[in-house]
Amino acid sequence: MTDADHIAEANGIRASYEETETERILEFRSIDDSTRASGTAAIAQNREGYAMLKVRSTADGDELERYYGFDMALDHAGEVLGVSPRELPVPEAAADMGM
Repeated sequence: MTDADHIAEANGIRASYEETETERILEFRSIDDSTRASGTAAIAQNREGYAMLKVRSTADGDELERYYGFDMALDHAGEVLGVSPRELPVPEAAADMGM
């Protein structure tokens, strides 16, 4: 996979996807001060991809909530950032999270 598969930008938000030894992590970060979004939000799932998705304020931050579905986790991440979940870019490598 290329960097383009792991990074996406839209609507003043940069999304980056990475896999650690134990987790798949999708982190959103505000990159444009002129947008409503501010701060960061992250969605994490175990490497095997079958566990509930965890929404955190940052990739290594405290868990805010758990969800079964990716759409619900995106809703919460959008709420944390103050944007519609439809405004969140999702890199290709993270498109199958929660399935």
